[in-house]
Amino acid sequence: MESIHRIILPSKVIIGPGAIKSIGEIVNEVAGRSKNIGVVTGENTYRIGGRIVEEYLGGHSKVETWIAGDASISTAEKISLKARENNIGLVIGVGGGRVIDVAKYIAFKNNIDVVSVPLAPSHDGIASPFASLKGTSRPTSIYTRTPFAIIADTDLISTAPRRLILSGVGDLLGKLVAVKDWRLAHKLKGEYYGEYAAQLALLSAKHVLKYHELIGSGSREGLRILVEALISSGVAMCIAGSSRPASGSEHLFSHALDLVAPGRALHGEQVALGTIIMLYIYGDSRWRLVRDVMQRIGLPTTARDLGFSPEEVVKALTIAHTIRPERYTILGETGLTQEAAYRILRETGII
Repeated sequence: MESIHRIILPSKVIIGPGAIKSIGEIVNEVAGRSKNIGVVTGENTYRIGGRIVEEYLGGHSKVETWIAGDASISTAEKISLKARENNIGLVIGVGGGRVIDVAKYIAFKNNIDVVSVPLAPSHDGIASPFASLKGTSRPTSIYTRTPFAIIADTDLISTAPRRLILSGVGDLLGKLVAVKDWRLAHKLKGEYYGEYAAQLALLSAKHVLKYHELIGSGSREGLRILVEALISSGVAMCIAGSSRPASGSEHLFSHALDLVAPGRALHGEQVALGTIIMLYIYGDSRWRLVRDVMQRIGLPTTARDLGFSPEEVVKALTIAHTIRPERYTILGETGLTQEAAYRILRETGII
């Protein structure tokens, strides 16, 4: 018998040049003028967008701004406590994926709404209810709060470093593997599978494959396509009630790299590399297409490009299946031997 599952979707998505100007209207709709507002941002992102949000909210009774120096559970807990002490009724995350993850966690802990104001299109967490925070018991996502609204100002996002933009492409390419893994788990383990959520996630991957040159050119139109695809992927997770349509063995490989050699590369860069590997393991010839597209736009396709040694990548690939043992993927329950990992990495040109 199927269990009930709740779908909580973002209520408003505002994308385009100057979208940040709608922040006051959104805040009034959610919090009204009586509630205190908490703004979570980073040091650099405060200068780019956090300060602008403060200015637009100047008419509110009280706006507290916190700089999240990292995306650790301890930082999120500290700010969460301050939010409670200041009777914050709405939290706004202004920055990259890490800052927005912290904001979503604070909203979850205080049972309040969160508004996502992404300044970098580096991964699909800008619209999903999941957050990746350091210092939790495992290096994977935790369920937090679906953003009430997403305000994506393409004028501001266009100032993001190119590497962060390409990282967003890498994160979306991973859906080609994630959906295959989800179907496999459904077939072999009887896990819940939702075709609509799966197709929505796949659409976001196919979209960036189709428009990779436009996105890679750094044009406003390409940026908008990327941001919309990232939001679609986040919505797919909302519909599924889990990160399944957006995160499979390619993400497990990325998390394993974070354990073996933390801080070397961006999440989306690692996921893209994992996508090549897992498509190859599936016998899916699209691994070559994915690699070619990555090379064309400048996403790294080798371990050396990302600063990893062959031994580190082999180690990550052999332990990836242990990261979330309850999440069945193409890596199975026993994973890969060192010999198999070496062979796959050589044959895909990663080492």
